[in-house]
Amino acid sequence: MQLSKTIGYFCGVNFIINVIVGSGIFISPSGVLEFSCLNAGVALIIWAACGALSLVGGLCYAELGTSIVSSGGEYSYIKRGLGSFMACLLLWVHAIFILPAGSSIIALTFSEYASQPFYPDCTAPDLVKKIVAVVVILCVAVLNSLSIRYSLHLQNVFTLLKLLALGIISIVGLVFIAQGNIRNLKMTFSGEIPTISEIGKAFYHGLWAYGGWNTLNYVEEEVKNTSKNVPRCIITAVPLVIVFYLLVNISYMAVLTPKEMVSSAAVAVTWANKTIGPFSWIIPLSVAISTFGSINGSMFLQARLNYAASKEGHLPAILSMLHINYLTPAPAIIFSSILSIIFIIPSNLSLLMIYSGFASWLMVGLTCISLIVLRFREPNLHRPYKVFLPFAFVMAAASFFLVLSPIIQEPEVEYIYGVLLMLSGFIFYIPFVHFKLKFRIFDRITSYIQLLMEVSPPDSTSESKTH
Repeated sequence: MQLSKTIGYFCGVNFIINVIVGSGIFISPSGVLEFSCLNAGVALIIWAACGALSLVGGLCYAELGTSIVSSGGEYSYIKRGLGSFMACLLLWVHAIFILPAGSSIIALTFSEYASQPFYPDCTAPDLVKKIVAVVVILCVAVLNSLSIRYSLHLQNVFTLLKLLALGIISIVGLVFIAQGNIRNLKMTFSGEIPTISEIGKAFYHGLWAYGGWNTLNYVEEEVKNTSKNVPRCIITAVPLVIVFYLLVNISYMAVLTPKEMVSSAAVAVTWANKTIGPFSWIIPLSVAISTFGSINGSMFLQARLNYAASKEGHLPAILSMLHINYLTPAPAIIFSSILSIIFIIPSNLSLLMIYSGFASWLMVGLTCISLIVLRFREPNLHRPYKVFLPFAFVMAAASFFLVLSPIIQEPEVEYIYGVLLMLSGFIFYIPFVHFKLKFRIFDRITSYIQLLMEVSPPDSTSESKTH
């Protein structure tokens, strides 16, 4: 039994765009502009630079993805390049904390916008937003457990709707400029020049909106013609997002002054109120659609990471099993959804938000180091696509700058928590991975779950499935 190869070129492009375009482009522009010292020209340069950096990272991942065909993304590459120990520690943080917390934040953002029409004069109660977020995660988990094909079809539909929303903002902005409304744009490069620390923070906001460029590497086992489609999808999807993001930001800056953008909690909503008036409800609806699609994509890749790590023995064996009838990693999907629901319970997720970027960019940096190591250690490894090697050095340097810059400029105790959280993986790694310690009770629980959920280990024979 294996995961079916259901992702072709167009589906792969849609998958990447769907995960990248969440709520970031509707909210992040104010943060980028604020740390650019209200200098719109610098902000646009940072948006373009964030896109270029994401594309460079995507090209590095394209080489790794075509030479090491395995679901799991960075985990699989770091394991091959830097060893099992480092991969397991980063897996612990990424799979158990960062990705589930990210899904819960996206789900809460969806509930914020979805519940807004029912509370026009006030903010929706926290309990209502949490209930809506839990329901959304459960719905996405059920869909992904029952059918991979339907989940991908849903991805395609939501991607088209997202691009339609970005297209509306871009076109309205261009029409606004064509009508001679260029007063705000005339002062594009007016204002102070930001410091290195401020540029680093602006990059954090911009790169958060581009997050997801590495999505396809988590589902490689399901990509048709991996050696051709992985690079093509990345080269198509990321530049398309860059163009849309720049057009959308120009539209925001043409309509709103820098102070209006910075003071707005949701730039897109403020923009809509000043431009399309009675139809401004389209933007909150678009944000809800974008976040729902991102939840679906996030749940999809979380399950694949857990599935890949379980096959390597770094997570419980039950997570590598597939549903006999649907061929979906149902146990891994259920595990991911449970973790995401747990992270919805706290009222404040700011702690996780602070060091999620720290852990994510550390993984990106180590992945690029793995690429460099493999180039020299395994020169004969079959590489259908080879990236220009200096790109890997640039990406590694940029990643470690993003990891160390906020710690050096503004050291906070939260970063110590992040390191301790990563090191807590020792508790799992030493007994269960290094010494391969097993308890008979775990085997019995796994057997009961197999019977209950009708799941079977991957690559099992028809005889074992019958049994």
